[in-house]
Amino acid sequence: MLRGVKGPPEQEPIGLQVTRTGRALNRAFDDALAAAGGSMGTWLVLMSLQGRAHGAQRELAAAVGIEGPTLTHHLNRMERGGLVTRRRDPANRRVHLVELTDDGQALFTRLLTEVIAFDTRLRAGFDDDEIAQLRGYLDRLQANVAAPAEREDPPATRVERIERPAPGAPGRSGTADTADTADTSDASATPTEEGVVP
Repeated sequence: MLRGVKGPPEQEPIGLQVTRTGRALNRAFDDALAAAGGSMGTWLVLMSLQGRAHGAQRELAAAVGIEGPTLTHHLNRMERGGLVTRRRDPANRRVHLVELTDDGQALFTRLLTEVIAFDTRLRAGFDDDEIAQLRGYLDRLQANVAAPAEREDPPATRVERIERPAPGAPGRSGTADTADTADTSDASATPTEEGVVP
């Protein structure tokens, strides 16, 4: 018989709750940007390029946290849409420089309005001190994830050994265990084990 089987935790693990919340916020933010003609990837590129004359594509990928092939996909689409231009660096032909166009600047301004409105929506019901605390908590969660995991040895699986009484020996009730007596033909029978899930 299995013993000690545990059900789901009484409280949702904090990591799962943060992940679930992050996904909900990400979807809502994407919807807000899409309503203004943008996307998360477009906003990250525009924000990184804003205020700079140009940026190297490799540096841009590091700044926005997007892998090279994915960034190239975004830039191809944005270039076709007239939002950015790309040219080779005269000093190093292997480097591509990315620049915002006037249309790109206009889209940045339009998306910035939506970003500020979305941020205001998220802050509803929080005062400045609570927002500062929230930022601190999120920073601590990131630090905990970045730190080497300290793993504890899992608890040993408990195994309950059920001994078969010798043939003809009295059972707990004081009479012979007929189920085991009937099994006397197998002289090599060994005790059975039932693993208990921790």
